[in-house]
Amino acid sequence: MVNKISGSDAMLKVIESWGVDHIFGYPGGSFDSTMNALYNQSNKIKFIQVRHEEAGALAASAEAKLTGKIGVCFGSAGPGAIHLLNGLYDARHDHAPVFAIVGQVPLASMNRDMFQAMDEEPAFLDVAAWTKTAVNAQNLPELVDEGIRHAYKYHGVSVLVLPKDLGWAEIDDTYVSSAADYNPPIYPDPDPTKIDEAIQLIKEAKRPLIYFGRGTKKAAAELKAVSEKFKMPLISTYLGKGVLEDNYPSYLGVTGRVANKPAVEVGFNADLILWVGSDSPFSRDLFNPMAKSIQIDVDSEKIGKRHQVEVPILADAKKTLAALAAKGEELAPTPFYQAALADRENWREWQESFKNDPEVPLRPEPVFNIINQTASDKAIFAVDVGNVNIDFERLISLHDEQKWTTSAQYATMGYGLPAAIAAKITYPHRDVFSLSGDGAFAMLIEEILTQVKYNLHIINIVFSNETLGFIEAEQRDDSNQPLSGIDIMSTDWAAIARGMGAEAYTVKTLDDLKASMAAAKEASGPVVIDVKYTHEMPFTTIHMFLDPETQPKDKVDEFVEKYQAQALKPLSYFFKKFQA
Repeated sequence: MVNKISGSDAMLKVIESWGVDHIFGYPGGSFDSTMNALYNQSNKIKFIQVRHEEAGALAASAEAKLTGKIGVCFGSAGPGAIHLLNGLYDARHDHAPVFAIVGQVPLASMNRDMFQAMDEEPAFLDVAAWTKTAVNAQNLPELVDEGIRHAYKYHGVSVLVLPKDLGWAEIDDTYVSSAADYNPPIYPDPDPTKIDEAIQLIKEAKRPLIYFGRGTKKAAAELKAVSEKFKMPLISTYLGKGVLEDNYPSYLGVTGRVANKPAVEVGFNADLILWVGSDSPFSRDLFNPMAKSIQIDVDSEKIGKRHQVEVPILADAKKTLAALAAKGEELAPTPFYQAALADRENWREWQESFKNDPEVPLRPEPVFNIINQTASDKAIFAVDVGNVNIDFERLISLHDEQKWTTSAQYATMGYGLPAAIAAKITYPHRDVFSLSGDGAFAMLIEEILTQVKYNLHIINIVFSNETLGFIEAEQRDDSNQPLSGIDIMSTDWAAIARGMGAEAYTVKTLDDLKASMAAAKEASGPVVIDVKYTHEMPFTTIHMFLDPETQPKDKVDEFVEKYQAQALKPLSYFFKKFQA
């Protein structure tokens, strides 16, 4: 005799078969049948009650980015469904596999203008690679299985709309999940002819560089091998940070607005770009437009999308870089390569010169120096959106097994707190930091309650500079307009956090910060550290004036004074030095 099971219990059985052991969400009446199933199966799948559906979707997205595995979240009918959208768009833009269950009124009440009812499927058509509304309880487990496969296939979002009554309905417990049959994709080997063409371009170039993105996350050794053999400096997209340890000598850091000075300078002076595993939307504006390009990607749609390409290579990054490193003769260091590395050291020394600066409000360098000293070799950083991205990119020195995540291409503020929750739930024995500006922190501050409820030891650092810093810089430097709408009132974030049940500290001096971080490290639950932070904007690499031989002297003098950049030299200074 066939056993019976509720539609929602059958659905959760399939989700669990894919290796999922927790789901983020916030209950509503339309989701009662699945909440009952979560209760039934609480020994296998833990329900994580966030305080806003957006946070649940962001947490699922962050988990998928950190692990590469499916993240799962849910929202109830109407408002709960729509609240999911922001987090799901983050997953879509950053290509993270997420499965979302959306509650719906019972089938008989659909399309009848009922309480909290709406036509949900069309609302998710743009964000999701796969979206379907269940109309038959027996098909629920099959739909879940199909949705998860699609999320993995398209590195994106799948949405299942679940009418409440179907979750209660009893069905035959006979479905066998396809999870055991899943295999990750096998990427192609490079064409040997293309390898020869690429080697020839590298030999002919005088100023070649490697530009890589997160598509190289499994190819760190191969990136180093190509760089060392052909004497090519390395720069990366923001999401490429962490592929190599930050102290690797020929890695100049990130280019773009969230950028290191040497990476920006080298990009605009290159005559050849070895472009690997990157689809940054800003890439077209970051390099010498006359530079030739070799592009390596597993997705044919990405090749030539951002830059004209002389040698396109549709192949796996790791295999292709290994093939390049195995061919051709080792090249001698060029003046360009030597200048690039000297430029990098000049930039790092300049930043290091401020790491013990006692200035108040606090500068970024001493704050991030203490974070680097506090974080273990397995630390995870959940980075919010704004100026914190710039300071993190430049000043956190990633190494060993450290991980990090942010909302990159979608860039939604409020990402830090839910991403930190996902990190701690997924990696309970690692130290986790959320890093947020005061603007972003306020957006989902209620998720401190989630951290308190589950006693998650997360160190949440708020950089209180009382402005929407990234927008202030755009208004001031890009559009040259009067500052408008960017001011944020001073707030006692530590007092608010203590009211929510977290341990909390207000930091105004370097000694305050040292004491607070030491205490936070020993805490058992969540900690909020409100750092009263400089109002000065980070050093800009978009509007940079450092070279009096090619730029107006008055502009250079003004820029140097503003950023205390007397010790910084332009790339041209080092290039001349090594040409001699």
